[in-house]
Amino acid sequence: MKTRGFGQKSALVCAWISYLGAVVAGLAAAYVAASGSTADPIFAALAASVVFCCGCGIVLQVIGSVDLPDLRIQR
Repeated sequence: MKTRGFGQKSALVCAWISYLGAVVAGLAAAYVAASGSTADPIFAALAASVVFCCGCGIVLQVIGSVDLPDLRIQR
């Protein structure tokens, strides 16, 4: 297995932070939906945040876990 560089490691950390943000936004959206209405614009913004954070997390996780080739020119 090839070792990951700093960029890939930081992408994985950012992916987990993004997943955590999606969970927090999802819990906040559930709280707003339970205490009010789902027609509230704040609920819509929190739901969109969940989708955005999940999408970012998926992309960053793929970037962080893919086996990138060595593109250096060998002399």
